[in-house]
Amino acid sequence: MGRTLVFAQSKHYSRSNRYAYIPTSQILRGLRHEGFEPFMVCQARVRDEGKREYTKHMLRLRNASQINGEEANEIVLLNSHDGSSSYQMMAGMSRFVRANGMVCGDTLHDIRVRHNGDAVNTIIDGAYSVLESFETVGEQLEEMKSLTLNEGEQKAFARAALTLKYEDSEPAPITEKDLLTPRRFLDRASYMWTTFSRVQENLIKGGIRGRSKSGRPMTTRAVTGIDQNVKLNRVLWVLAEEMRKLK
Repeated sequence: MGRTLVFAQSKHYSRSNRYAYIPTSQILRGLRHEGFEPFMVCQARVRDEGKREYTKHMLRLRNASQINGEEANEIVLLNSHDGSSSYQMMAGMSRFVRANGMVCGDTLHDIRVRHNGDAVNTIIDGAYSVLESFETVGEQLEEMKSLTLNEGEQKAFARAALTLKYEDSEPAPITEKDLLTPRRFLDRASYMWTTFSRVQENLIKGGIRGRSKSGRPMTTRAVTGIDQNVKLNRVLWVLAEEMRKLK
């Protein structure tokens, strides 16, 4: 993706005068002041070529002070300049060994701002709320790392995760055992955090061999859509958080 998308200089021509253009570049300057730098950018696909530079885009920003840790807190930004979505800012986390970021659940700060009024200042203020929520994220993470799940609990978590992605009316192409298969040795542990990590990575990255509803061999696809990625990540985090509370 070119820089013209993220640093678009105006709203799409179809927007009215009431539509407040929220420049992603201005928000980035404020977050850079807090030590956050963008490291991943993606955009939604669009059929209308006239909206290509204005469509929804997602940025993940990470604090430079956490580069050498096992995990890093992230700020996840969603924005568009064509009226397809409000501005959204969420708490996120990335595990370096997987290079696959997650979005923390809806129990944490989720800033949504409509494209009207004094939107820019509202967003900058909201960024501080997201920063403050990282303490809660860290506490939840440490508890997940300390809790052990038995085999039945791990299968229950994976089974619930399958229903989040696949319709109940049709059999999933893979099983909970497939979701729990580790991609690296260090993820073989039975902690809640490693269980969550295995399931999340396998669902998001895909590449798992399974069977279609007709019984033919197939391979699961990676989740590439912005909305589906965010939604699936968030509900997985909420699912893990609810299981943590039960333990």
